[in-house]
Amino acid sequence: MVLDYVPGGELFGRLKEEGSFSEQRVRLYAAEILVGLGHLHSLKYVYRDLKPENILVDSDGHLKLTDFGLVKTKMETDSTTSTFCGTPEYIAPEMLQQQPYTKSVDWWSFGILVYEMLTGLPPFYDENVNKMYRMILSEPLTFPDSMSPEAQDLISQLLDRNPETRLGASANDYEDIKKHPFFAPLNWDKVLSKQYTP
Repeated sequence: MVLDYVPGGELFGRLKEEGSFSEQRVRLYAAEILVGLGHLHSLKYVYRDLKPENILVDSDGHLKLTDFGLVKTKMETDSTTSTFCGTPEYIAPEMLQQQPYTKSVDWWSFGILVYEMLTGLPPFYDENVNKMYRMILSEPLTFPDSMSPEAQDLISQLLDRNPETRLGASANDYEDIKKHPFFAPLNWDKVLSKQYTP
């Protein structure tokens, strides 16, 4: 087996070291993760384990998704699956309620990750896993005053507890998320060709 050499370690390590990232940095990181997840969805894969530990930083500071152990294949736009899997902090409500779910679970995890990169912790975090599950299902989403309205709106739409109205849930998938005002300062062609310097 031959893998790319990715010397920057996990995004998790960077986040632990620095506590949180600037909004400008989060915008680029989120954009790179977004196109990666969107590409997986276009191949009919649902990732199901998005978290900082599964995102690697290459030698230029760009991000790479890794660990495809929980990927579900052959998932069309309206396909559902029901396996309970993932990491507690990032699990979508519909999975917790043991309902059939779609690729929309990845957009919930993406919203959790964006929040965590901006603040240092997932929005519904608790050391007690059962309490954390209850929070994911019913706790109101709150934001620090320092977070921009655009970031708050993006996260709110991604953390919609209704998977059918969640941002990214339509057949347009990640294209809907790319159009959100939070990403307005970015040129998507430059994101894809790694022309921005992380």
